[in-house]
Amino acid sequence: MASDQVLAGFHAIQGRLKQAPETIRCIYVDQKRRDRRLQSLLDRAHQLGCKTQQTSADHLQQLVGKTRHQGVVALAVAHVLATSVEEVLDRLEAENQQPLLLVLDGITDPHNLGACLRTADAAGAHALIAPRDQSASLQASARRVASGAADHIPYLQVTNLARTLRYLKDRDIWVVGTDDQATSNLFQTDARRPLAWVLGAEGKGMRRLTRDTCDELVQIPMMGSVESLNVSVATAVCLYETVRQRQGL
Repeated sequence: MASDQVLAGFHAIQGRLKQAPETIRCIYVDQKRRDRRLQSLLDRAHQLGCKTQQTSADHLQQLVGKTRHQGVVALAVAHVLATSVEEVLDRLEAENQQPLLLVLDGITDPHNLGACLRTADAAGAHALIAPRDQSASLQASARRVASGAADHIPYLQVTNLARTLRYLKDRDIWVVGTDDQATSNLFQTDARRPLAWVLGAEGKGMRRLTRDTCDELVQIPMMGSVESLNVSVATAVCLYETVRQRQGL
């Protein structure tokens, strides 16, 4: 069906089996593949009552387009997490949790989006926020790179990013942007408070209005010859500095 999500590869499908197996319509597998990893996935799917079907490699490729599928593809109903920033923050407030958000400005590569989702989930972030325009969508390739994280952490695309950042500030969340020209570095910021990290595209950085809306700008210290980090690597540096501080390490 046209409205189905396409899940490609083992990690994406295993993540959905763990999080919401009832949303899977059918798992298609390469009829020529016979190995323990595939059999383990099929055994789990059958335990959960999911339909499976053998098919050709050509059919699998038609389902996913140019995305690599590893011989396994699933069609699933969209798994809906939180649908708004307000919903995420209200839930965190009700559960007395300290918000940790990731904001991406101008990230158009789905592989970068998937990698950032995976890192954000691993570091315990509660949502990833991006503008609706000039941002990658959560397509099959992004989900595959995310390795199941797309079923755990909400990806919220907003109409006006600067307005959303101002809303975060109204909710007492400190908005920190990364900027190569900043005079302080990320290790000097207090990441123990409610926090939203804002990162822009490699080379271009954040848009001016996004930068101007931040409460604080920090740089990631660069000791070698390279001038910048890939956004997914920068995401990991920022989020795990937050983890370090919050765990008192």
